[in-house]
Amino acid sequence: MNISDHLIGRQPILNRFEEIVAYELLFRSPSSLSSAIINDSTQASASVIINTLSRFGIRDILGNHRGFINVEADLLMSDNIELLPAEVIGLELLENIVITPDVIERCRALKKAGCLLALDDHEYSREYEPLYNGLVDIIKVDLFKTPLDRLYNMVETFKRFPVKLLAEKVDTRAVFLRCRSLGFEMFQGYFFARPSLLQKKRLEDSASILFELMQQLSNDSDLEQIEQTFKKSPAMTYKLLLLVNSVSTGLREKIRTVRHAISIIGLNQLKRWVQLSIFAADDNRGFDNPLVDLAAVRAAFMEELALLHPACKHYKCYPDQAFMVGILSLLKDIYEISMDDIISGLNLSSEIKDALVDRSGPLGDLLSLAEKLDMLDFDGASIFLEKMEIPLVTVLECQKKAFNWREGLE
Repeated sequence: MNISDHLIGRQPILNRFEEIVAYELLFRSPSSLSSAIINDSTQASASVIINTLSRFGIRDILGNHRGFINVEADLLMSDNIELLPAEVIGLELLENIVITPDVIERCRALKKAGCLLALDDHEYSREYEPLYNGLVDIIKVDLFKTPLDRLYNMVETFKRFPVKLLAEKVDTRAVFLRCRSLGFEMFQGYFFARPSLLQKKRLEDSASILFELMQQLSNDSDLEQIEQTFKKSPAMTYKLLLLVNSVSTGLREKIRTVRHAISIIGLNQLKRWVQLSIFAADDNRGFDNPLVDLAAVRAAFMEELALLHPACKHYKCYPDQAFMVGILSLLKDIYEISMDDIISGLNLSSEIKDALVDRSGPLGDLLSLAEKLDMLDFDGASIFLEKMEIPLVTVLECQKKAFNWREGLE
């Protein structure tokens, strides 16, 4: 296996409105999935990062968002870092970088070249003031290392400088709201990345219709039934027409009816859209909702892996089922509805039920692997990779396709 082959994790960075504005990219090498490749920041480490990004394709990972990578002193000073597009990739300077005149001058040159700079896990220090004054754009504050009762004075101190504050390791809504009221403008942490910590909301009418559509599409209902369900909701009909327009650029034939719109988009694509739309119901963030982002990537990733799993790849239905499992695995944490209710209401196959309830069977293995990667548990992920005998290089391609498919939804 080539040294440039690495798993990649991405964690969303959100604004005050809980919309995704960027991702932090996290790398793990095949030789040690639990440890970051940026160890001593040697020239070799710089080359690995460049190769990894080149292998995946930056836009495939990030879409239209910016990405951030961690750098230590050696990598910061390396010419290799200049190969990264400054308009897309920002640099997070790790806390162990010693501030010297050379480092300050290097930051000034990178800033002049258009690079966005951030200080990782940072607390105010006088020696950093040359960076605060126009060189660094973002200061990331680790909430585990900086208790809430110290944040007020820190925020007041940084108001003297032209920087944005990013609260890192936000783990509850209360902490998010507190930091937002203090003046933090960006946020990152398990509150956004772990759906179990997201604020739950009840199943509204639009979401109920989406569930009905999901069941009809899963049961291969006829087109007339699906059409009638759409007609129950003017909002859903409008969204369907928007979907058709967005995926059928250059369509010459005018859309005549709801049924015509469905026939243009196709039942397979419609099924994907309905499944993901459940997450965006009554939420104006749409696909910038971090939960929609997580659901889309997990489902697409599982679909790709199902084509490779020894127990799945010979059965035509498994990729669709894997996609469904990926979507349904997150629903219980969004709505006040139990997994039992979800399962009983959708008339699911035994394979899907077993995967969702017990994480058993081939689909259960795929879900477990996807969950481990979502949580950046690369040690746990490696166990399932060995069990399924799927080469790491192939998993990389599945990750890339999943990221790319999700970005194509916007």
